[in-house]
Amino acid sequence: MIRKLYIDLMIKCLTNTIYEDISMDRNIYDPLLRKAGQDWPSCAHTMIGEKRLRNVEYAIECVIRENIPGDFIETGVWRGGACIFMAAVMKAYGESNRTIWVADSFDGLPKPNPHKYPDDAGDRHHESRVLAVPLEEVRNNFKKYDLLSDNIKFLKGWFKDTLPNAPIKRLAILRLDGDMYESTMDGLRLYDKLSIGGFVIVDDYGSHGPCKKAIHDFRDERGIVNTIHDIDGMGKYWRKGVI
Repeated sequence: MIRKLYIDLMIKCLTNTIYEDISMDRNIYDPLLRKAGQDWPSCAHTMIGEKRLRNVEYAIECVIRENIPGDFIETGVWRGGACIFMAAVMKAYGESNRTIWVADSFDGLPKPNPHKYPDDAGDRHHESRVLAVPLEEVRNNFKKYDLLSDNIKFLKGWFKDTLPNAPIKRLAILRLDGDMYESTMDGLRLYDKLSIGGFVIVDDYGSHGPCKKAIHDFRDERGIVNTIHDIDGMGKYWRKGVI
């Protein structure tokens, strides 16, 4: 009961449904949009909404229950909310033997490289400074919840530079939130480190065509047939080796 109350409260705090901060894109607070993760909060530490946070909770519970080995990573963290939630759920379950990798440029998204990744042609995410949240701000957000520990590791830089040589031995959860084709594909390069039964969670599958295209190109290239499950119409996930 106490565990559930703590996790539920963390969701309310991270989405800021408690103080009802207005969205930057609509200049209003709409509880339905906030719950669905369909607005850009002015203060909340995540924009992914309750259902996608519940999916993270579910994945962690499965990993713990089934003793699936490996760390957790999110590639593209914004203000850090989803990773903070990972740390909260781990704390609620008394788990301290996994690392949570917080991977981001902490300087927004890269300019598109249409010659190498034509699906990103015309992408303008790099122009949004709202997406450029400094590492120190994200680190301080962890501190606000008393969840900054030695188990939290930050990977600063473009994914193409940081992920290939990251000191990650094994993963149980790979959460992708890179919006673009290139960023999504860079995150998928970690797939070989994902344990059987581990989760691939894709935040932008239903909202960004290039991200969805990268997912299917990768799955086709690897012959992956594991079922893709819907989370909330935007996010999707599958489990490695689980039909």
